[in-house]
This record gives sequence, C-alpha cells and structure tokens, in this order.
Amino acid sequence: MHPNKCFLQVGARLLAANAFLLFFGTGVLADSPALSSPATPILPVTQTFFGKSVTDNYRWLETLNSSQTVDWFKAQSEYTNTTLADISHRFDLLSQIKSLDSSVTTVSDIIRVGKRLFYQKLSPADQTPKLFVRDGINGKERLLMDPGKYALGTVHDSIDYFAPSLDGHYVAVGISPGGSENSTIFVVNADSGAILADQIDRARFAAPSWLPDGKSFFYNRLPMASEAANSEAAEEKSRVYLHVLGCNPESDQAVFGYGISERTNKFIEPDAISEVTVSPVSSYAIGVVEHGVQNELSLFAAPLTKVTGPLTPWTKIADVSDDVTGYDVKGTTIYLLSHKGASRYKVLSTSLIHSDLSRAQVIVPAGKAVLKAVAVAKDAVYVTSLDGGIGKLTRVGFAGQFVKPVSLPFKGTIAQSSFDPRLSGAWLLLTGWTESALWYSYNPSDGTLTDTGIKKKSSADFSGIQAVEVNATANDGTLIPLSIIYPKKFKLDGSHPTICEAYGAYGVSMNPGFNPTLLAWFDRGGIYAVAHVRGGGEFGEDWHNAGKLLTKSNTWNDLIACSKYLIAKGYTKPSRLAIEGGSAGGITVGRALTTRPDLFGAVLDDVGASDALRQQYSPNGPANIPEFGDVNTRVGFKALYAMDAYQHVKPGIKYPAVLLTTGINDPRVAPWEPAKMAARLQTCSISGKPVLLRVDYDAGHGIGSDRSQSEQLLADQWSFLLWQLGDPNFRIAK
Repeated sequence: MHPNKCFLQVGARLLAANAFLLFFGTGVLADSPALSSPATPILPVTQTFFGKSVTDNYRWLETLNSSQTVDWFKAQSEYTNTTLADISHRFDLLSQIKSLDSSVTTVSDIIRVGKRLFYQKLSPADQTPKLFVRDGINGKERLLMDPGKYALGTVHDSIDYFAPSLDGHYVAVGISPGGSENSTIFVVNADSGAILADQIDRARFAAPSWLPDGKSFFYNRLPMASEAANSEAAEEKSRVYLHVLGCNPESDQAVFGYGISERTNKFIEPDAISEVTVSPVSSYAIGVVEHGVQNELSLFAAPLTKVTGPLTPWTKIADVSDDVTGYDVKGTTIYLLSHKGASRYKVLSTSLIHSDLSRAQVIVPAGKAVLKAVAVAKDAVYVTSLDGGIGKLTRVGFAGQFVKPVSLPFKGTIAQSSFDPRLSGAWLLLTGWTESALWYSYNPSDGTLTDTGIKKKSSADFSGIQAVEVNATANDGTLIPLSIIYPKKFKLDGSHPTICEAYGAYGVSMNPGFNPTLLAWFDRGGIYAVAHVRGGGEFGEDWHNAGKLLTKSNTWNDLIACSKYLIAKGYTKPSRLAIEGGSAGGITVGRALTTRPDLFGAVLDDVGASDALRQQYSPNGPANIPEFGDVNTRVGFKALYAMDAYQHVKPGIKYPAVLLTTGINDPRVAPWEPAKMAARLQTCSISGKPVLLRVDYDAGHGIGSDRSQSEQLLADQWSFLLWQLGDPNFRIAK
C-alpha cells in the first residue's frame, strides 16, 4: 500500500501487531454531557467554484500553529476528556479491554533472510513492538531494537519499518516520535546488536533496499523543509539516495526520483514517491514510482552496477496506463500483477532486458478470484488472492507450466506473507473473524502447512461467537457483502447495540481479522458488522472504480443499505445502531451521517477525512487527487463537493451523537479536518446529543500508537457508544 494513503489498515501488519484499533460503538441516547461544548468563532470565507458559491466558516482552524487554534484544540480536548471520564463503568470496560488485549503475544512482519528470522513482537508487558532476530525457528531469540530507548522527541517512539541486508548482518530501522511517521533511519548490527553511527532523518518513505555488498542501501528521503509543515508541498520532490555505511548521509548520491534523470523525469511528478529495489536473485535494480495513492505504478529497470546517478540507463517496464500494481523479479524476468483488461487482475511475465508488455506472457489469467499480490520463491511464483472474501494462495511455475492451489487450514485471511527468493515455500500469517492469527510454514516438497509455533494462539475464547456473511441490496440493485459477528446465543429482536464499520477507498479490502477485545463488546450485548462497500477491492478494480471520484456516492449509500439490512433483519434498531469509519472512511460515515441522520444513534469518525474540498491543501492532500479528484477542475470539484461531509452539515438538523478523533501529529489526515467537522456539527445540530472531539497529543494517524493509547481510545469510544445507545450501566450523573 502506498505510504501516502489516508487509510489506517485494519488487518495485515496492524492486525498482526494487535493494533487492530477497533473503532466500534454500540448504542441508544441517555443523558447529555454536563458541560457545553466550547464556542467556536465563525469567520466565513466564501469561494466560487465553477459558478457555485461555497462558504467555509471555520477555515481559520487550518492554521494549526496559531494561538487561537491551539487554544481551541485544548478547550475541545478538555471538554471531551472531562465528559468521557465521567461515564460510569468506563473503568470496568477499560480493565476488561486491557485483560483481553494482553491475552496473546503478537509476532508480525516476519522477514526471512537465509536461516535468520527478523520480526516485530509485542508482548503483554510491552507498550510498542520491538525488533527481534533468531537464527532459525529453533534459534535463541535476541532483541535488536527497542524503540523506547530512543528519545527522538518528548513523546513515545515506535518502529515504522525495518529492512535486513541481503546477508542478514545489518538491519535498517525507521523510528519516529509520537505517531508522526517522520522516520529517522538507524542501522543495527544483527550479529552484535550494536547501533551504528549512521542516522538518516527525513526518511518517512525510505523503503530501504540493500545492495549485495551488505554495506550499502538505497532509500528515499524528503528534501530539507522549505515549506510550512502544514503546506501541501511538505511531502513533495523526494529522491532515492545510495548510502554507504560509515559515510555522511548529507553526501549520499541521488540515483532516482524527482528531477534526477532525463529518462524518467516525465514519469515522476512532484508528489510521487520513488524507490529502488534490489533482489538477491537478479542483477537488475527496479526503479518504482508510486503516484500518490494511485495503485498503478511506473516501473523501470537498470543493471544494478550502473545505478550510480543521473546517467543510470533506466529502461521503462511499465507506466500507469499498463495498470500494473505489483511485481517481483527472478534473473532477467519480471512478474507483474495487472488489471489491464482484467478487473480481477492477471499475472504477466516479461524480460527486463527487452521488455514489451504487448508480448508479455500471461502465466495466471484473470478469473473469479481477485489476485492481490505476486511473490517469487526459490521453487515457484506465489500468488495470493481473495475469492468471495476468503484468502487463497496459489503456487505457479516460473513459466506458467503449472498452477496449483495451496490448501489452507481454515477459511479466513492471509494477513501477511513472507518469501525469500533463495528459499522454497512460504510463511503465512492466517487469521479470521473467530480464528486467532498464527504463522504457518508451507513446504512445497510435500505440500504440508505447519504451525511454526513462533506465535501462540490467543487465550480469548471465541467458541461461542459466529460470523455470518450476507448481502444487502443497494439502491441500484447491487448486492453489498456484509459480515456480521456476534454471539451464537443472541436473539435477533432488534435490541442489540450494533457497530457497522465501513471504509471504501483505494481498492482496499476489509478482510476478516481476529481481535480478542471484541469479547468486551459482545459481553455488553453488542454486535459488530463490516460493510464491504464499493470503493474497496473485494471484487477487483471494477468494485474500486464504482466508489471513486464521481461514483463515490455509492460508498456511503452502500453503508446506508447495510445499516437498513441490520435493522430489517432484527439485529438492531436505529437508536441502537452506530456506524464507524476511519481515515478515508471518514468520507463514508460523514456522508452517511449527513444523508440519513435519522438512521443512526451514534457515529465514530476516526482521524476522518471530513473536508474533501480542502484536503489537497494539506501535506498529504496532493497524493490523494487520483482517488478523490482535483478541486481546480470542474469534474474534480463536483466529485469533491459531493463527498465533503463538512459542507453537507446543515443547521437545524437532529444529528446523532458523534465522537471524532484526531492525533495532533497526524501526517495523513490533517487534524483540522475532524476539527472543522466537529465545530460545524456542534453549531448546527439541534438534537441535544453530544459532539466530541478527542485529541491525542502523542499520536498521529494511529500508526505507531502504543498499547495503552489504543486501549484508552477503545474504552473511550465504546463507553461513549454504550452511553449514547442506551446501556443503563453507562451514564453520566446529572
């Protein structure tokens, strides 16, 4: 996934790290908060776009460093914290969440380098994952990096990424403070555990890739800050550099990226992110250009020994028009995942020396399943896919001479996978709605899949929990998949506080994932559902395009259809129904809220994209233009205005209770987006129900938040929902 994306991924790495960050709710209105929300000055700014006048009453909140804005955020934070702290039984809920959250040690992001295993581990006593290494599955585990020991700021630090050298002797580790994702690269000697003197800042999108010498690596680096931190230009014009251990990073040679080479310049716009990748089984380097949040890549190849600077002889392999979204290499062959003429994707192979996609071999044709990723191992090419919501793995001959499915132990999700092109087989992290995540090793010689034992099963008992898969019917007749998870003993009498979560952007799928803390929700009568709305990737690129730009309204209308299904089938009723969406899902829940405020008892809007018309003027905004539109074009404005929840909040409407969250260090959705949404809802709603803005001053987009932060957030959100959805145990004394 492109690092610029707003999306806070639920599943894969975050799920495996137990940072599932569930933003569920439950509910029915009870009391109102004892305090009144802080007043927000109205300072209207009016603009005309293609003949339409648009007024923005809270534009001033975008100036995050002004004393007026700082004071406003602090007042909102104090009001919210005071209100949430007064909810009865919140502490009991938090205690249970903590107990369930510590029911398992999580192991994530396994990278195999020969016999060595590198991975992050979060033990019950830890606040953030630490980096470990062991020599083989039976080898002794050694701690390599504890981010808590690096005081990069006045807040907590966390690991953003890590990359071992091809010989396994060194690891480049990105660490950032306060969930900011503003990484500094550290280099660790994996033999001794010593931290080298090499440190490289401005490495948010670094993607380190080591050269075969084991003493140098390519990495992406942002330029020195020449713009305001809140500017739309803050993340532009990054470049890929070559760093040699022991050398001054300020003298590193730029080899790829913005403005470097006449061969590639026309393919690399200012907001693109570039990287150069190296494989131990190929003498070619791959230059990768990620165009904002767009899934389609531009790919270039050059002999590794000639990647030295502006004169590198890059050869174009694919451009955006080729619809390539993934790749891997072996020797002089590159394997490509493409949706060109194939909504559910196909796998191609072509030569790195004489690339010609018009003559590329199709080694896996498009079919019913949506192909998600391609990876090279020693024995074969492995393709992961999603078939009707179920994760699958297929083993394919290098020339497509065989295609063999790998038998998995249960129907669920391949949350993570680990391949080394010098080793046969694969390691897979498998999970499901009711299946604890475990790491399995696949042996192609006998076709066996074995639990590695590197991660233990959660002790949380889900034997009484069921997951059902149904379809809701959208306004246009499209069937929208809906996953519903709840205790088998529940009667469908409309009484249950229910959370319906949705996302719907970038072609990202909402895959099944295990989270033990859900038991605390179920114990209070709750039901949890996931609406697989259009804009996601559950059914390929057509499904994605059906909830993008001018078709974006399908996304929130699909959520409304799923909500109506839950009510019609007796799972819940409007006063006890909450919807939840995070990041780009803020568009989904924000517009569902403003379209059908009568349908919901409460809303959780988490680090949500709420002000689409203004988003491209934030640091991460330009990168999102391919998904949402450009406000400076007629078509883009039309799409963005339609999806702008902030602009669709109207005075005199009875809106449900809303809890919005933000991290003050958020690099993906600027804190002023949820802030402006909160201010407008507080001013316009006449329901008497609370609108709260929860501000975390030691967090960003949720990525990198520590265990306590995640637990406190979940307790606040569920307490808020139980209070507002009518649980008599969750009240504020009058």
